[in-house]
Amino acid sequence: MHFSVLASGSTGNAIYVESGEYSFLVDAGLSGKQMELLFQQIDRKMDKLTGLLVTHEHSDHIKGVGIVARKYKLPIYANEKTWEAMNPLIGEIPLEQKFHFDMETVKSFGDLSIESFGVSHDAAEPMFYIFHEGEKKLVLVTDTGYVSDRMKGIIRNADSYVFESNHDVQMLRMGRYPWNIKRRILSDVGHVSNEDAAIAMSEVIGDRTKRIYLAHLSQDNNIKDLARMSVSQTLEGKGIVLHDGLSLYDTDPKIPTILTAI
Repeated sequence: MHFSVLASGSTGNAIYVESGEYSFLVDAGLSGKQMELLFQQIDRKMDKLTGLLVTHEHSDHIKGVGIVARKYKLPIYANEKTWEAMNPLIGEIPLEQKFHFDMETVKSFGDLSIESFGVSHDAAEPMFYIFHEGEKKLVLVTDTGYVSDRMKGIIRNADSYVFESNHDVQMLRMGRYPWNIKRRILSDVGHVSNEDAAIAMSEVIGDRTKRIYLAHLSQDNNIKDLARMSVSQTLEGKGIVLHDGLSLYDTDPKIPTILTAI
């Protein structure tokens, strides 16, 4: 199994995952043209995709969903409430390309199994995905106000994580956003801070965890170096020391990470 965080943040989100003959795009929050350019950068072609998985209906996750799906005739997978919220936003999609992927269920494609689980975010029914291939496990979890004990049990001991580390609380509180937006981000249906993300990570990292990608970093209320330092210091305070076998990475809003093997 290989994956790349193609884009991450409020300007657009997309993650590519492949396993053998199957490959999936998780969200398409950029224009169709931008998505094609991102695929070129990882030397992959969109017409080879097996399908498109949607996490929730916010524009930074679905901006390119309709365009990409129609152009490449891709099946789209989302739960019922997300479909209801997303339908008027993505244009007409042929019925044969619409598929339901209910929360807390598993779909299998050859040796690849995809598990869905709910998160806490201000969307119709937001959910993210875990990719399983044999003993290998990739967890994608962003856009959640907090990480519940139920979520921790589901995502524990993965080989790789793409984990939200959205903001530094002090930067957000002192920043230019109006209070209603700050309150939303800080709420249980907003976004996870650097420190809270690290605390959650410390409780789910296992002996087989090798890579953690910090994702959905706020461009206004976070800095890559600050996020990495905050997370690493919190992990160390919990007795988890980063080393060659357990590495921490950040993601760029518009530059794909390298295609990484799990």
